[in-house]
Amino acid sequence: MSFFKESVFSDEYALKNGFLQSLDPRIKAVTFLLFIVQVLFTRSIFALLCLYAASILLASFSKIRLGFFLKRTWVFIPLFSLFIAIPALFSIFTPGEPLTTFKIAGFTLIVTRQGLAGATLFVARVITSVSFVVLLNITTKHFELLKVLRIFGIPQVFVMTLGMCYRYIFLFVGIIENTYLAVKNRVGTKVHSKKGQRIVAFNIASLWQRSYQLNEDVYRAMLSRGYNGEPLVLNNFKAGLRDWLWLLCVLTIFVTLTITKI
Repeated sequence: MSFFKESVFSDEYALKNGFLQSLDPRIKAVTFLLFIVQVLFTRSIFALLCLYAASILLASFSKIRLGFFLKRTWVFIPLFSLFIAIPALFSIFTPGEPLTTFKIAGFTLIVTRQGLAGATLFVARVITSVSFVVLLNITTKHFELLKVLRIFGIPQVFVMTLGMCYRYIFLFVGIIENTYLAVKNRVGTKVHSKKGQRIVAFNIASLWQRSYQLNEDVYRAMLSRGYNGEPLVLNNFKAGLRDWLWLLCVLTIFVTLTITKI
């Protein structure tokens, strides 16, 4: 739970005086979208590695700890994609030039060069795109990111739902953590299976009831503070020379990679 809260609520990095934090959120969102589009359409592993290296450099220039960044880009989605890509290594799914052969439980498995290249390309695309998404998220304040979505024409209902979920998840995680600690303090770590099932069932029902009421309370609290469905920020967005130079640089990279068909 602590890792989850730290992953989702890392606004302290958005407040640092780094390179990406200093950019206009609108320009930053557009350039990162270009990066992600390029990642999805490139067929060169070398180009993907260069883009991934660029994301690490941007994280460094934005004063983001390398360990913090890698944990949030390699956990969950990239590891899951790695397990998805493993079957593509073998000749059963990807016929081609044999690279190596080994036996498991009496079955002969052949790893093909085409399968290895395809799996590597898939995993590289996932990890690179996830890295850019994480960078955009942790270097941009939550409300600014929601406002950018509205500027780009995302319907209000979706932006409002994201805003409410952001507040609600934080409270929801706190309830789960406190409930677990309370059960552990009163029952201990060693519980009979039937008693454990009753405890879990009771807490599921209780959590559902409390979360429904909490959802209403959070929404009423937002309305009482003047929330009308639109994200509000104290400062208006204003693009400067650095923002336009950054946009020009990213556009140049995007056009170059597109023309060369890497």
